[in-house]
Amino acid sequence: MKHNQVRQIVFPLLTALIWGTAFVAQDICADFMGSMTFNASRFFIAFLALLVIVMIFGRLKKDRPQLTPAETKKARKSLLLGGFCCGTALALAAYLQQAGMEYGTDAGKAGFITALYIVLVPIFGLFLKKKVSLPVWVSVGLAVAALYLLCIKNGFTIESGDLLLLLCSAGFAVHILIIDHFTQFVDGMKLSCLQFLVASIWSAIGMLILETPTWASIVSCALPILYVGIFSSGVGYTLQILAQKDSNPTVVTLLLSMESVFAVIAGAILLHQQMSSREYFGCVLMLVAVILAQIPFPEKKKAVKG
Repeated sequence: MKHNQVRQIVFPLLTALIWGTAFVAQDICADFMGSMTFNASRFFIAFLALLVIVMIFGRLKKDRPQLTPAETKKARKSLLLGGFCCGTALALAAYLQQAGMEYGTDAGKAGFITALYIVLVPIFGLFLKKKVSLPVWVSVGLAVAALYLLCIKNGFTIESGDLLLLLCSAGFAVHILIIDHFTQFVDGMKLSCLQFLVASIWSAIGMLILETPTWASIVSCALPILYVGIFSSGVGYTLQILAQKDSNPTVVTLLLSMESVFAVIAGAILLHQQMSSREYFGCVLMLVAVILAQIPFPEKKKAVKG
C-alpha cells in the first residue's frame, strides 16, 4: 500500500477514534459552561498546541522550496483565506451542534443527525463537479443505516433542536469541502493552526455577547478542556486535514463516521455499558460500508466510436 493510501485511511480512523472517545470530556464541560465559552477555550488551546508544533517543524525543515516574492504573497493569501473560511465553518458548525443538544436532543440522536454530513458531502460535491462512484453511494447508504442502529434508541421524531443539528451537519459538510479545496494549495498543519485561531475568535465574540463566562467554571473543567483542546481539536482536526489532501472527501467522511462506532465501544469498555445486538449489527454494517468504499472497483470504459 502506498504512503498516501495509508495516510488517507489511517489518519481519519485515528481521528474517528479520538472524537469517539472524547464525548465524556465534552459532556462534563457542558454541565458547567455555555457552548461558546467551551468552544472558545478548546479552539484556543488547540491553536496554541499546534502553533508550537508548526514552529518546531518550521525550524527542522531544511529543504524549503525557494519561492519568488509573488509566489510567497500568493501562498500567504491562500493560507489566510483558507484559515478564515475553515475556521468560520468550524466555529458555526460546532456552535450549532452544542446549541441543538442544549435544546434537549439526546447525545445519540445528535450524533446521528450530525453524522448525516456523510450524505451531504457527496451531494454538495456534485455542485462542485466531484463525481461519486456507485459503490461509494452504496457505502454511504449502509453507513446511514449503521448510524441509525447505533444512535437512535426510541424511534425518530423531529423536535425543536433537530433543525439546529441538521444545520450543524450541513456546516460540517461545508467545512470538509472547504478543506478539500484549500489543502491543494497550502500546508495542512498551518491551515489547521490558523482555523483554530479563527474559530476561537468567533467563539469568543459569541461568548461575550450571548454568555456570562466565569474563570471558576473554566478552571473547574481544566482537564476535560485540555483533553478536548489538544486531542479532539488539535490532533483530530489536523489529522482530518492531512488525510483529506489529494483524497476523495466522500471516502474520508465515511472513515470519520466510524466515530460513532468508537464511541459505543468506548462506552462499553470505559463505562461498562452493555452493547445490544442492534448496536453490534450497526458496528458490523459500518465496517462493511467502510471496507466497500476502499475497494478499487474498475471504472466503466466509455465506448469509442469507430
